[in-house]
Amino acid sequence: MNIFEELEWRGLLADCTDREQLRPRLAQSPITLYAGFDPTADSLHVGSLVPLLALRRFQLAGHHSIAVAGGATGMVGDPSGKSAERQLLTRDVIDANIAGVRKQLARMLDFETKTNPARLVDNADWTRDVTFLDFLRDIGKHFSVNQMIAKESVRARMEDREVGISFTEFSYMLLQAFDFYHLRKEFNCELQIGGTDQWGNITAGIELTRKKMSATVYGVTLPLITNADGSKFGKTVAGAVWLDPKKTSPYRFYQFWIRVDDRDVVRYLKFFTFLTREEIEALAAQHEKQPEARAAHKALAKAVTDLIHGEAATAEAVRASEILFGGGLEGISESTFNDIVGEAPTKDLEKAKLDGEGLALVELLVHSGLANSKGQGRKDVEGGGVYINNVREQNAQRHVTANDLLFGKHILLRKGKRNYVAVTVK
Repeated sequence: MNIFEELEWRGLLADCTDREQLRPRLAQSPITLYAGFDPTADSLHVGSLVPLLALRRFQLAGHHSIAVAGGATGMVGDPSGKSAERQLLTRDVIDANIAGVRKQLARMLDFETKTNPARLVDNADWTRDVTFLDFLRDIGKHFSVNQMIAKESVRARMEDREVGISFTEFSYMLLQAFDFYHLRKEFNCELQIGGTDQWGNITAGIELTRKKMSATVYGVTLPLITNADGSKFGKTVAGAVWLDPKKTSPYRFYQFWIRVDDRDVVRYLKFFTFLTREEIEALAAQHEKQPEARAAHKALAKAVTDLIHGEAATAEAVRASEILFGGGLEGISESTFNDIVGEAPTKDLEKAKLDGEGLALVELLVHSGLANSKGQGRKDVEGGGVYINNVREQNAQRHVTANDLLFGKHILLRKGKRNYVAVTVK
């Protein structure tokens, strides 16, 4: 498949301008395209993956991808898809955010290949020296306020009389249009991609480029992802799922993908992985026939975690996921184990109780709530149903001491297959 056909098959082509011209243009020769990423935080989140992976897909297909870090547009804030005014960020915060986002952009794109290296640019570089009056004269004069008001991103906010839209956010469209014009002029960039909420901004750039250069450029929108149950994609009880491992650990990142709704998993394999059509169709057939095996979920979680965090981090996340199913604890890092502890009920214990000969295991079972009496605890141990740190213990006279602590602070107790309690000493 060429890139246009692949986007269609994967369900990634929401809309595009001049479809009948763009399809043969993409097949004719390599094209230069871009997507912008405003640094509203110091990390991208999983919602940013669709355009970012699309840039990678284009590059793998032989095209020239440009990732634009929004050092200028980030100072203003995009009103698209927002029901309230964004909080303006300081220059220092923007710079710090860009530093974090740059690393993630660089991980997805190949800047070293000699055939079609990707570019990473900052729109502050061509915006900061343009004066306000020059911008009004050279860019603003090409836009009709009537047309700007008609754009969905602006119109929706203007219809909300309580919130409205400031002149600052109203002007955002012009800044993004200026980006497209500049990239067309400097790098012969012919295509901009973005989410469906970017349609108004993209078409504004197309109009500006046509008026100032008499050049033909194109726009493609990618679908904004929603879950099958209607909930917002990329949100969990703990908040957004970030690409930065310091904000969302590889274990929790892996868990996000392994837990997606059965109705979404095949769709997400198309959106977020580089598995082939044959591989995805095979997984879809297996998912249809034997959904309880969760082969599609495991393939999705592994592929995306490999991509973002690397194979070593994925391997640890997989092992950590198996711990709550009885897997061994050897080699698990403390940070990952702490994530696992967050998945299980917890119980505090005074560290002094583990001094000397320690605390009788049956008493610890009662303290943790896994047994309602010492007699029941003794029966559970002798019956082979009790595990300390996932190692079966059948000695009812066993005492638990400080030597049993994991990382000097935790004991993982299990009764039966899935009844866990993480005991933490204080």
